[in-house]
Amino acid sequence: MDIDIDSIVKSPYGEGDLWIGGQWRASSDGRTYPVYDPATGEVVREVGAASAADAAAALDAASGAAEQWRRTPARRRSEILTGAFRLMHEHSDALARLITLENGKAYRDAKAEVGYAAEFFRWFAEEAVRVGSGFGEAPAGGFRHVVIKQPVGVTAFVTPWNFPAAMATRKIAPALAAGCPVVLKPAPETPMTALAVAALLAEAGLPDGLLNVLPTDRAPETVSAWLEDERVRKFSFTGSTATGRVLLRQCADHVVNVTMELGGNAPFVVLADADVDAAVRGAMDAKMRGGGEVCIAANRFYVHADVAAEFTEKFGAAMRAVKTGPGLAEGVTLGPMINPTAVERISGLVTDAVQRGARIAAQGQVPVDGGWYHPATVLTDVPADAEILHTEVFGPVAPIVTFTDEEEMLTAANDTAYGLASYVYTRDLARGLRIAERLEAGMVGLNRGLISDTAAPFGGVKQSGIGREGGREGIEAFLETKYVALDWPTD
Repeated sequence: MDIDIDSIVKSPYGEGDLWIGGQWRASSDGRTYPVYDPATGEVVREVGAASAADAAAALDAASGAAEQWRRTPARRRSEILTGAFRLMHEHSDALARLITLENGKAYRDAKAEVGYAAEFFRWFAEEAVRVGSGFGEAPAGGFRHVVIKQPVGVTAFVTPWNFPAAMATRKIAPALAAGCPVVLKPAPETPMTALAVAALLAEAGLPDGLLNVLPTDRAPETVSAWLEDERVRKFSFTGSTATGRVLLRQCADHVVNVTMELGGNAPFVVLADADVDAAVRGAMDAKMRGGGEVCIAANRFYVHADVAAEFTEKFGAAMRAVKTGPGLAEGVTLGPMINPTAVERISGLVTDAVQRGARIAAQGQVPVDGGWYHPATVLTDVPADAEILHTEVFGPVAPIVTFTDEEEMLTAANDTAYGLASYVYTRDLARGLRIAERLEAGMVGLNRGLISDTAAPFGGVKQSGIGREGGREGIEAFLETKYVALDWPTD
């Protein structure tokens, strides 16, 4: 299959934009909604909007394919996922351009995302054949324990717009590896990338009905149709904590197994003995990847007073040097934000901080015409009551707080309902590990600004989520443990 960017944008699949039961379909009532290019604010194309009836059809398809897939040998499932990995790399340029078109991120970030997304297919292709079982003798004798792992069943996913490929594959790959069929609702802002992934999986040999993708701008009725159906036994959501709370309540009605990857408010700590140049490089990675529209982005910078001036000067210079513009333009490293509402919200946080006494220490430039841009910005002298220290920025703004007392810094860093990621820079490894253990976060980058890896468990504590994705833990989320007591007379 040739993934051609122009054909995807114009009308990729002829019959419609919903992928259900191995076929492209139009929405049941013919309704569509617009997808915008954040770099221009213009409509890219109209996409079919799935309804509750379409959600039911997708669930029928997934349920109908479940038993055969469950019985498919793990080696065959692994081969299909490996094929998808190869196809994503073959079409990496087209996929990256597609991500940039509907998400806005700089092409280099989009290309990196495609590579990261593909790795989930490779990792879980390998994990598919390593699902373990157990056999042992009962301590009292007379019988044996047989412990087996089985697919949890039909899985429903809701993915965000900030990583339209990687957030889809991070869920799809382990589910399919474990033997579970999937229904997926991608973010309304970025549906085309998920549809392209579905097309590649079909080419890789995935049987019909095992992956169903439903773009829509009417999420409540679509997702509710899944969560109110007892055939759905697993639900995984990546998005805001506020939305996660609502979905958790819905899942409770049928005691649905859930994985939730929610909001973050990551502290980035620079200790007095840190390598400042390395800390600045790490800060640029942790803050500016994907334009800061990343759940694990560094949100609050706690910098020791002894190195604050040097760090601020060098970090500010790096932020001013960021080239902002359309993601596909030459040399651009910061694309537009996802929509005008995001720009208004980020600008509001900056204004609030400045009104409370913060100072804009550095700021980049943005295009003057078209698109939804916010400049790369560094704030200093940020007071403790500034809203930007207590909410997820989700944009290219870095507020710096200076500290001298380590205990006070740790108290401030942990003073949040979130606990997804944290970052620490120090030359003293023992000290860094001690602080890493005390930071209330599911993941810590120690002298490293990029922490995501397919082979590592991704997830948070507190109100940043439930469960883990990726790593060996990733496939466990889609397996149930069954115990069989086997009579085994000793005489």
